[in-house]
Amino acid sequence: MGLPLARSASAAGLRVVGLDRSGAVVEGLNNGRSHVDDISDAEVGAMLGQGFTASDRAEVIADAAAVVICVPTPLTEYGAPDLGAVHAAVEDIATHLRPGTLVVLESTTYPGTTDEIVRPRLEAGGLTVGKDFHLAFSPERIDPGNPSYGLENTPKVVGGVTADCTKAARALYERFVSRVVEAKGTREAEMAKLLENTYRHVNIALVNEMSMFCREIGVDLWDAISCASTKPFGFAPFYPGPGVGGHCIPIDPNYLSYKVRSLGIPFRFVELAQEINQRMPVHVVNRAADLLNDEGKAVRGSRVLLLGVTYKPDISDQRESPAQAVAENLLARGAELVYFDPKVDDWAVDGVPVERADDYLAGAEAADLTILLQPHREIDLDQLADRARKLFDTRGKSADHPRVVKL
Repeated sequence: MGLPLARSASAAGLRVVGLDRSGAVVEGLNNGRSHVDDISDAEVGAMLGQGFTASDRAEVIADAAAVVICVPTPLTEYGAPDLGAVHAAVEDIATHLRPGTLVVLESTTYPGTTDEIVRPRLEAGGLTVGKDFHLAFSPERIDPGNPSYGLENTPKVVGGVTADCTKAARALYERFVSRVVEAKGTREAEMAKLLENTYRHVNIALVNEMSMFCREIGVDLWDAISCASTKPFGFAPFYPGPGVGGHCIPIDPNYLSYKVRSLGIPFRFVELAQEINQRMPVHVVNRAADLLNDEGKAVRGSRVLLLGVTYKPDISDQRESPAQAVAENLLARGAELVYFDPKVDDWAVDGVPVERADDYLAGAEAADLTILLQPHREIDLDQLADRARKLFDTRGKSADHPRVVKL
Protein backbone atom coordinates (compact mmCIF):
# COMPACT_ATOMS: atom_id res chain seq x y z
CA MET A 1 0.00 0.00 0.00
CA GLY A 2 2.91 2.36 0.62
CA LEU A 3 4.57 2.22 -2.78
CA PRO A 4 1.42 2.89 -4.87
CA LEU A 5 0.75 5.87 -2.59
CA ALA A 6 4.31 7.12 -3.07
CA ARG A 7 4.02 6.71 -6.84
CA SER A 8 0.80 8.72 -7.07
CA ALA A 9 2.07 11.47 -4.76
CA SER A 10 5.35 11.73 -6.67
CA ALA A 11 3.53 11.95 -9.99
CA ALA A 12 1.42 14.79 -8.55
CA GLY A 13 4.56 16.81 -7.86
CA LEU A 14 4.95 16.13 -4.16
CA ARG A 15 8.42 15.44 -2.80
CA VAL A 16 8.19 11.95 -1.34
CA VAL A 17 10.46 9.91 0.91
CA GLY A 18 9.72 6.23 1.48
CA LEU A 19 10.74 5.18 5.00
CA ASP A 20 11.20 1.44 5.49
CA ARG A 21 13.06 -0.59 8.10
CA SER A 22 14.15 -3.14 5.51
CA GLY A 23 17.54 -2.19 4.12
CA ALA A 24 16.96 -4.50 1.15
CA VAL A 25 13.74 -2.68 0.22
CA VAL A 26 15.40 0.72 0.58
CA GLU A 27 18.42 -0.29 -1.48
CA GLY A 28 16.21 -1.84 -4.14
CA LEU A 29 14.00 1.23 -4.50
CA ASN A 30 16.96 3.62 -4.68
CA ASN A 31 18.33 1.43 -7.46
CA GLY A 32 15.05 1.37 -9.38
CA ARG A 33 13.78 -2.03 -8.26
CA SER A 34 10.20 -2.58 -7.17
CA HIS A 35 9.20 -5.06 -4.46
CA VAL A 36 5.44 -5.12 -5.18
CA ASP A 37 3.40 -6.55 -8.08
CA ASP A 38 1.52 -3.43 -9.11
CA ILE A 39 4.58 -1.19 -9.48
CA SER A 40 7.11 -1.98 -12.21
CA ASP A 41 10.83 -1.24 -12.09
CA ALA A 42 10.24 1.34 -14.82
CA GLU A 43 7.69 3.11 -12.63
CA VAL A 44 10.13 3.18 -9.72
CA GLY A 45 12.67 4.67 -12.12
CA ALA A 46 10.16 7.36 -13.05
CA MET A 47 9.53 8.06 -9.36
CA LEU A 48 13.25 8.53 -8.79
CA GLY A 49 13.28 11.00 -11.67
CA GLN A 50 10.48 12.89 -9.93
CA GLY A 51 12.57 13.23 -6.77
CA PHE A 52 11.50 10.15 -4.81
CA THR A 53 14.03 8.62 -2.43
CA ALA A 54 13.88 5.75 0.05
CA SER A 55 15.47 5.77 3.48
CA ASP A 56 15.78 3.60 6.58
CA ARG A 57 16.51 6.61 8.82
CA ALA A 58 13.58 7.82 10.95
CA GLU A 59 15.14 11.28 11.10
CA VAL A 60 13.57 12.03 7.68
CA ILE A 61 10.23 12.38 9.48
CA ALA A 62 11.33 15.72 10.93
CA ASP A 63 11.35 17.31 7.45
CA ALA A 64 7.94 15.98 6.40
CA ALA A 65 4.81 18.11 6.08
CA ALA A 66 2.74 14.91 6.06
CA VAL A 67 3.51 11.42 7.36
CA VAL A 68 1.38 8.48 6.21
CA ILE A 69 1.63 5.21 8.15
CA CYS A 70 1.41 2.23 5.79
CA VAL A 71 2.58 -0.67 7.96
CA PRO A 72 1.14 -4.21 8.20
CA THR A 73 -1.43 -5.09 10.86
CA PRO A 74 -1.52 -8.91 10.93
CA LEU A 75 -2.86 -11.25 13.61
CA THR A 76 -0.94 -12.84 16.45
CA GLU A 77 -0.71 -16.64 16.67
CA TYR A 78 -3.76 -16.45 18.94
CA GLY A 79 -5.85 -14.53 16.37
CA ALA A 80 -5.69 -11.15 18.14
CA PRO A 81 -4.71 -7.89 16.41
CA ASP A 82 -0.96 -7.36 16.17
CA LEU A 83 -0.31 -3.61 16.24
CA GLY A 84 3.41 -3.94 16.82
CA ALA A 85 4.34 -2.26 13.55
CA VAL A 86 1.90 0.59 14.23
CA HIS A 87 3.38 1.17 17.69
CA ALA A 88 6.90 1.20 16.22
CA ALA A 89 5.94 3.67 13.50
CA VAL A 90 4.13 5.97 15.93
CA GLU A 91 7.14 5.89 18.26
CA ASP A 92 9.39 7.06 15.42
CA ILE A 93 6.93 9.80 14.46
CA ALA A 94 6.54 10.99 18.06
CA THR A 95 10.30 11.29 18.37
CA HIS A 96 10.57 13.52 15.30
CA LEU A 97 7.14 15.22 15.20
CA ARG A 98 7.19 18.94 14.41
CA PRO A 99 4.39 21.54 14.71
CA GLY A 100 2.18 21.76 11.62
CA THR A 101 2.67 18.13 10.56
CA LEU A 102 -0.20 16.00 9.26
CA VAL A 103 -0.13 12.35 10.41
CA VAL A 104 -2.40 9.82 8.69
CA LEU A 105 -2.83 6.18 9.67
CA GLU A 106 -3.78 3.97 6.70
CA SER A 107 -3.13 0.56 8.25
CA THR A 108 -6.31 -1.42 8.85
CA THR A 109 -7.27 -1.60 12.52
CA TYR A 110 -10.20 -1.65 14.91
CA PRO A 111 -12.27 1.49 15.64
CA GLY A 112 -10.63 3.65 18.27
CA THR A 113 -7.00 2.92 17.39
CA THR A 114 -6.20 6.35 15.97
CA ASP A 115 -7.72 8.25 18.89
CA GLU A 116 -6.85 5.87 21.72
CA ILE A 117 -3.40 4.58 20.71
CA VAL A 118 -1.84 6.92 18.14
CA ARG A 119 -3.07 10.25 19.52
CA PRO A 120 -1.84 9.88 23.16
CA ARG A 121 1.67 8.93 22.07
CA LEU A 122 1.91 11.84 19.63
CA GLU A 123 0.59 14.29 22.24
CA ALA A 124 2.95 12.99 24.93
CA GLY A 125 5.66 15.39 23.77
CA GLY A 126 3.54 18.45 24.49
CA LEU A 127 1.91 19.08 21.10
CA THR A 128 -1.89 19.11 20.87
CA VAL A 129 -3.83 17.45 18.06
CA GLY A 130 -5.97 19.84 16.04
CA LYS A 131 -3.91 22.77 17.25
CA ASP A 132 -0.22 21.95 16.83
CA PHE A 133 -0.53 19.00 14.42
CA HIS A 134 -3.23 17.14 12.53
CA LEU A 135 -4.16 13.46 12.87
CA ALA A 136 -6.50 11.41 10.67
CA PHE A 137 -7.33 7.89 9.53
CA SER A 138 -7.76 6.97 5.87
CA PRO A 139 -8.31 3.28 5.04
CA GLU A 140 -6.19 1.91 2.21
CA ARG A 141 -8.15 0.49 -0.72
CA ILE A 142 -5.37 -0.98 -2.82
CA ASP A 143 -6.52 -4.02 -4.81
CA PRO A 144 -3.40 -5.75 -6.22
CA GLY A 145 -3.78 -6.92 -9.80
CA ASN A 146 -6.95 -4.88 -10.44
CA PRO A 147 -6.63 -3.46 -13.99
CA SER A 148 -9.54 -1.03 -13.60
CA TYR A 149 -9.20 0.58 -10.18
CA GLY A 150 -6.05 2.00 -8.68
CA LEU A 151 -5.35 4.56 -6.00
CA GLU A 152 -6.16 7.59 -8.16
CA ASN A 153 -9.66 6.55 -9.27
CA THR A 154 -10.82 4.79 -6.09
CA PRO A 155 -12.64 7.16 -3.67
CA LYS A 156 -10.54 7.91 -0.58
CA VAL A 157 -12.25 8.03 2.82
CA VAL A 158 -10.72 10.38 5.40
CA GLY A 159 -11.71 10.97 8.99
CA GLY A 160 -9.85 13.32 11.32
CA VAL A 161 -9.72 13.70 15.10
CA THR A 162 -11.05 17.23 14.55
CA ALA A 163 -12.74 18.94 11.62
CA ASP A 164 -9.49 20.74 10.79
CA CYS A 165 -7.66 17.42 10.83
CA THR A 166 -10.14 16.06 8.28
CA LYS A 167 -9.64 19.12 6.07
CA ALA A 168 -5.87 18.73 6.22
CA ALA A 169 -6.06 15.07 5.22
CA ARG A 170 -8.51 15.89 2.46
CA ALA A 171 -6.17 18.54 1.08
CA LEU A 172 -3.34 16.01 0.92
CA TYR A 173 -5.25 13.27 -0.89
CA GLU A 174 -7.00 15.63 -3.27
CA ARG A 175 -3.59 16.27 -4.80
CA PHE A 176 -3.63 12.80 -6.40
CA VAL A 177 -7.02 11.08 -5.78
CA SER A 178 -10.04 11.97 -7.92
CA ARG A 179 -12.59 11.83 -5.10
CA VAL A 180 -12.18 12.25 -1.34
CA VAL A 181 -15.03 11.30 1.01
CA GLU A 182 -15.17 12.79 4.52
CA ALA A 183 -16.16 10.54 7.44
CA LYS A 184 -17.55 12.00 10.65
CA GLY A 185 -14.36 11.06 12.47
CA THR A 186 -11.55 8.53 12.80
CA ARG A 187 -13.77 5.77 14.21
CA GLU A 188 -16.18 5.95 11.29
CA ALA A 189 -13.30 5.83 8.81
CA GLU A 190 -11.79 2.85 10.65
CA MET A 191 -15.15 1.07 10.67
CA ALA A 192 -15.70 1.73 6.95
CA LYS A 193 -12.70 -0.43 6.06
CA LEU A 194 -13.75 -3.25 8.35
CA LEU A 195 -17.32 -3.08 7.05
CA GLU A 196 -16.15 -3.37 3.44
CA ASN A 197 -14.14 -6.53 4.04
CA THR A 198 -16.52 -8.09 6.56
CA TYR A 199 -19.27 -7.73 3.95
CA ARG A 200 -17.13 -9.67 1.47
CA HIS A 201 -16.05 -12.20 4.10
CA VAL A 202 -19.62 -13.05 5.12
CA ASN A 203 -20.96 -13.27 1.56
CA ILE A 204 -18.07 -15.45 0.40
CA ALA A 205 -18.80 -17.74 3.35
CA LEU A 206 -22.45 -17.88 2.25
CA VAL A 207 -21.64 -19.14 -1.25
CA ASN A 208 -18.90 -21.41 0.08
CA GLU A 209 -21.41 -23.10 2.36
CA MET A 210 -23.84 -23.39 -0.53
CA SER A 211 -21.15 -25.05 -2.63
CA MET A 212 -20.84 -27.78 -0.01
CA PHE A 213 -24.40 -28.99 -0.52
CA CYS A 214 -25.42 -27.87 -4.02
CA ARG A 215 -23.69 -30.85 -5.63
CA GLU A 216 -25.59 -33.19 -3.29
CA ILE A 217 -28.96 -31.79 -4.37
CA GLY A 218 -28.06 -31.67 -8.07
CA VAL A 219 -27.66 -27.89 -8.42
CA ASP A 220 -25.02 -26.14 -10.55
CA LEU A 221 -24.24 -23.26 -8.18
CA TRP A 222 -22.21 -21.39 -10.78
CA ASP A 223 -25.20 -21.31 -13.12
CA ALA A 224 -27.48 -20.25 -10.26
CA ILE A 225 -25.15 -17.35 -9.43
CA SER A 226 -25.05 -16.35 -13.10
CA CYS A 227 -28.85 -16.32 -13.25
CA ALA A 228 -29.22 -14.39 -9.98
CA SER A 229 -26.70 -11.82 -11.25
CA THR A 230 -29.10 -10.74 -13.99
CA LYS A 231 -31.23 -9.03 -11.34
CA PRO A 232 -30.38 -5.32 -11.66
CA PHE A 233 -31.01 -4.54 -7.99
CA GLY A 234 -30.75 -6.19 -4.59
CA PHE A 235 -28.05 -8.72 -5.51
CA ALA A 236 -24.26 -8.70 -5.80
CA PRO A 237 -22.53 -11.85 -7.02
CA PHE A 238 -19.98 -13.68 -4.86
CA TYR A 239 -18.26 -16.90 -5.84
CA PRO A 240 -17.11 -19.99 -3.96
CA GLY A 241 -13.48 -21.02 -3.86
CA PRO A 242 -10.89 -23.08 -1.98
CA GLY A 243 -10.75 -20.55 0.86
CA VAL A 244 -9.96 -16.88 1.36
CA GLY A 245 -6.49 -15.38 1.35
CA GLY A 246 -4.53 -12.16 1.27
CA HIS A 247 -3.92 -9.40 3.77
CA CYS A 248 -7.56 -8.25 4.06
CA ILE A 249 -10.45 -10.72 4.07
CA PRO A 250 -8.95 -13.38 6.38
CA ILE A 251 -7.53 -10.69 8.70
CA ASP A 252 -9.68 -7.55 8.85
CA PRO A 253 -12.95 -9.06 10.20
CA ASN A 254 -10.95 -10.38 13.16
CA TYR A 255 -10.13 -6.79 14.12
CA LEU A 256 -13.82 -6.02 14.26
CA SER A 257 -14.76 -9.17 16.17
CA TYR A 258 -11.89 -8.47 18.61
CA LYS A 259 -13.35 -5.03 19.37
CA VAL A 260 -16.86 -6.43 19.72
CA ARG A 261 -15.72 -9.24 22.03
CA SER A 262 -14.00 -6.66 24.24
CA LEU A 263 -17.49 -5.31 24.92
CA GLY A 264 -18.70 -8.73 25.99
CA ILE A 265 -20.91 -9.08 22.90
CA PRO A 266 -20.72 -12.13 20.59
CA PHE A 267 -20.25 -11.35 16.89
CA ARG A 268 -21.71 -14.54 15.46
CA PHE A 269 -21.78 -13.59 11.79
CA VAL A 270 -18.05 -12.98 11.53
CA GLU A 271 -17.11 -15.97 13.64
CA LEU A 272 -19.34 -18.30 11.62
CA ALA A 273 -18.02 -16.90 8.34
CA GLN A 274 -14.48 -17.47 9.56
CA GLU A 275 -15.32 -21.07 10.47
CA ILE A 276 -16.87 -21.78 7.05
CA ASN A 277 -14.10 -20.18 5.02
CA GLN A 278 -11.39 -21.93 7.03
CA ARG A 279 -13.15 -25.24 6.33
CA MET A 280 -12.98 -24.86 2.55
CA PRO A 281 -9.44 -26.25 2.00
CA VAL A 282 -10.48 -29.49 3.73
CA HIS A 283 -13.65 -29.57 1.63
CA VAL A 284 -11.52 -29.19 -1.52
CA VAL A 285 -9.32 -32.12 -0.46
CA ASN A 286 -12.37 -34.26 0.35
CA ARG A 287 -13.77 -33.52 -3.11
CA ALA A 288 -10.38 -34.35 -4.63
CA ALA A 289 -10.40 -37.68 -2.80
CA ASP A 290 -13.87 -38.43 -4.19
CA LEU A 291 -12.72 -37.65 -7.73
CA LEU A 292 -9.72 -39.94 -7.40
CA ASN A 293 -11.91 -42.62 -5.87
CA ASP A 294 -14.22 -42.41 -8.89
CA GLU A 295 -11.19 -43.39 -10.99
CA GLY A 296 -10.38 -46.29 -8.68
CA LYS A 297 -7.45 -44.49 -7.04
CA ALA A 298 -6.62 -43.51 -3.48
CA VAL A 299 -5.16 -40.15 -2.50
CA ARG A 300 -2.11 -41.96 -1.12
CA GLY A 301 0.32 -42.44 -3.95
CA SER A 302 -1.64 -40.33 -6.46
CA ARG A 303 0.14 -37.53 -8.26
CA VAL A 304 -1.72 -34.24 -7.72
CA LEU A 305 -0.86 -31.01 -9.55
CA LEU A 306 -1.82 -27.73 -7.87
CA LEU A 307 -2.17 -24.81 -10.28
CA GLY A 308 -1.75 -21.35 -8.75
CA VAL A 309 -0.58 -21.01 -5.15
CA THR A 310 -0.96 -17.23 -4.65
CA TYR A 311 -3.97 -15.74 -2.88
CA LYS A 312 -5.42 -14.09 -6.02
CA PRO A 313 -4.81 -14.21 -9.78
CA ASP A 314 -1.94 -12.48 -11.57
CA ILE A 315 0.08 -11.47 -8.51
CA SER A 316 2.88 -13.16 -6.58
CA ASP A 317 1.56 -12.49 -3.07
CA GLN A 318 1.08 -15.73 -1.12
CA ARG A 319 -0.14 -14.27 2.20
CA GLU A 320 -2.84 -16.45 3.79
CA SER A 321 -3.24 -18.39 0.53
CA PRO A 322 -5.56 -21.40 0.92
CA ALA A 323 -3.12 -23.34 -1.27
CA GLN A 324 -1.00 -23.95 1.83
CA ALA A 325 -3.84 -25.64 3.72
CA VAL A 326 -4.89 -27.64 0.65
CA ALA A 327 -1.32 -28.86 0.19
CA GLU A 328 -0.90 -29.72 3.88
CA ASN A 329 -4.04 -31.86 3.82
CA LEU A 330 -3.07 -33.62 0.59
CA LEU A 331 0.40 -34.40 1.90
CA ALA A 332 -1.08 -35.69 5.16
CA ARG A 333 -3.12 -38.15 3.09
CA GLY A 334 -0.05 -39.34 1.23
CA ALA A 335 -0.44 -37.56 -2.10
CA GLU A 336 2.56 -37.02 -4.37
CA LEU A 337 2.41 -33.26 -4.77
CA VAL A 338 3.62 -31.02 -7.59
CA TYR A 339 2.73 -27.40 -8.32
CA PHE A 340 2.88 -24.79 -11.06
CA ASP A 341 2.56 -21.06 -10.67
CA PRO A 342 3.95 -18.55 -13.19
CA LYS A 343 4.39 -16.02 -10.36
CA VAL A 344 6.13 -18.32 -7.86
CA ASP A 345 9.47 -19.97 -8.68
CA ASP A 346 9.91 -21.77 -5.36
CA TRP A 347 7.22 -22.99 -2.97
CA ALA A 348 7.41 -24.88 0.30
CA VAL A 349 4.83 -26.41 2.61
CA ASP A 350 5.75 -26.61 6.30
CA GLY A 351 9.31 -25.81 5.29
CA VAL A 352 9.53 -28.68 2.79
CA PRO A 353 10.04 -27.66 -0.88
CA VAL A 354 7.36 -28.82 -3.32
CA GLU A 355 8.35 -29.99 -6.80
CA ARG A 356 7.63 -27.40 -9.50
CA ALA A 357 6.33 -28.49 -12.88
CA ASP A 358 8.25 -26.87 -15.74
CA ASP A 359 5.28 -27.21 -18.10
CA TYR A 360 1.82 -27.13 -16.58
CA LEU A 361 0.16 -28.84 -19.56
CA ALA A 362 2.62 -31.72 -19.51
CA GLY A 363 2.27 -31.78 -15.74
CA ALA A 364 -1.52 -32.06 -16.05
CA GLU A 365 -1.13 -34.95 -18.48
CA ALA A 366 1.12 -36.77 -16.00
CA ALA A 367 -0.98 -36.04 -12.89
CA ASP A 368 -3.79 -38.25 -11.67
CA LEU A 369 -5.65 -35.08 -10.71
CA THR A 370 -5.09 -31.39 -11.44
CA ILE A 371 -6.58 -28.85 -9.02
CA LEU A 372 -6.99 -25.28 -10.28
CA LEU A 373 -6.62 -23.01 -7.25
CA GLN A 374 -5.76 -19.72 -8.97
CA PRO A 375 -6.52 -18.98 -12.65
CA HIS A 376 -3.53 -16.82 -13.61
CA ARG A 377 -3.90 -15.41 -17.11
CA GLU A 378 -0.84 -17.40 -18.23
CA ILE A 379 -2.84 -20.61 -17.70
CA ASP A 380 -4.79 -21.58 -20.84
CA LEU A 381 -7.90 -23.18 -19.39
CA ASP A 382 -9.14 -24.62 -22.70
CA GLN A 383 -5.84 -26.38 -23.38
CA LEU A 384 -5.69 -27.45 -19.76
CA ALA A 385 -9.11 -29.11 -19.97
CA ASP A 386 -8.03 -30.97 -23.12
CA ARG A 387 -4.73 -32.18 -21.67
CA ALA A 388 -5.53 -32.94 -18.02
CA ARG A 389 -6.59 -36.45 -17.05
CA LYS A 390 -9.05 -34.88 -14.61
CA LEU A 391 -9.35 -31.16 -13.77
CA PHE A 392 -10.92 -30.00 -10.52
CA ASP A 393 -11.69 -26.29 -11.00
CA THR A 394 -12.21 -24.63 -7.61
CA ARG A 395 -12.76 -21.22 -9.21
CA GLY A 396 -15.43 -22.07 -11.77
CA LYS A 397 -13.47 -20.47 -14.62
CA SER A 398 -13.35 -23.44 -17.02
CA ALA A 399 -15.86 -24.11 -19.77
CA ASP A 400 -17.94 -27.27 -19.52
CA HIS A 401 -15.81 -30.25 -20.47
CA PRO A 402 -16.07 -33.99 -19.84
CA ARG A 403 -12.85 -34.00 -17.79
CA VAL A 404 -13.65 -30.82 -15.79
CA VAL A 405 -15.39 -30.84 -12.42
CA LYS A 406 -16.23 -27.58 -10.67
CA LEU A 407 -16.34 -26.93 -6.94
